[in-house]
Amino acid sequence: MRKQIARLVSNIINPFLMGVVLILSASFDGDLNTRASIKWALILIAFNVLPIFLFIVWLVRHNKLDGIFINIRKQRLKIYLLGIALVGVSCIILLCFEAPPMLLALFVAFFSVGVVFMCINNWWKVSVHTASTASVVAVLLITYGLRAMAFIMLVPLVAWARVELENHSLAQVVAGALLAPSMLVVEVHLFGLI
Repeated sequence: MRKQIARLVSNIINPFLMGVVLILSASFDGDLNTRASIKWALILIAFNVLPIFLFIVWLVRHNKLDGIFINIRKQRLKIYLLGIALVGVSCIILLCFEAPPMLLALFVAFFSVGVVFMCINNWWKVSVHTASTASVVAVLLITYGLRAMAFIMLVPLVAWARVELENHSLAQVVAGALLAPSMLVVEVHLFGLI
């Protein structure tokens, strides 16, 4: 029963969904009207989350990955490279088209986190599930303040699920839960948004 609950948690609170939530949260933070916020969110989701998801599905169907959430560390490199490339291009687009500062800060943080996680991946596997969940919580707290406090409970829930499924060690989920949101908060601070 514990494994089934852990699998359900991992499948629902996954990096793809968290990427969408991160982009939506940052798109609606600022002075943009609803239409402009939706435009930026759709562009960034279509250009970042969707291609990575489709590429992973294609690799899984051609037996080049062990599964959608890539539990084998060495299989993650090509996903990190694609993600970093897409996020890098997104940063340039966001800068050129004067996107909301929160979006630009978020994508600069994504780029930094991607590079750091890819380097760490050479010898160790940080939990992207907990990293993405903790990053969502950080953005929600920055954007909505204490009203978003309840979402903090998602981080230990996801961490427990990843450890319960034996996809990560406790150290790997803690590293993901601390490293990615810390880098995100630093970037947002450097942009003068907090």
